[in-house]
Amino acid sequence: MTDPGILSRIDRDLSVSEDAMRSAPSRAQAIAEGALVAVEPGIASEAGWRAPVGISRAAWDDCVAWSDEDTARQVPQDETGRLWDVLFMTAARARRGFATEFLAELYRVPRGGRAVKARLVQVHCSIGPGDEGEPVITIRQANEA
Repeated sequence: MTDPGILSRIDRDLSVSEDAMRSAPSRAQAIAEGALVAVEPGIASEAGWRAPVGISRAAWDDCVAWSDEDTARQVPQDETGRLWDVLFMTAARARRGFATEFLAELYRVPRGGRAVKARLVQVHCSIGPGDEGEPVITIRQANEA
């Protein structure tokens, strides 16, 4: 169970004005617009997450997306396996000690070229309130943090 005090501290970022917070797109809007990819709850739960997970489009494209053309050009993989790696490694990192934001490392084959060897990449993971104040997980590229 998430400590409600932690979520209230996340929700009150005093460095951001109330007007700016009102104009920020909601999580639902980000999903509808494709800026955030909602992860199917079953696979997120199997990987160790108990809250809804969203992955930024940039992180999805870099760490999860994989096509048959990528397999033919590079190495056999699929999106489900790549998604599992992202979810499992971020959940494993979260279990090492509670923090509302952290970096997790994982290996992934970069797509779009001829690489066949996995390379280390960091992703930024945050645990915070969703549109209704519920705990949600957001995974993005480290430079998106």
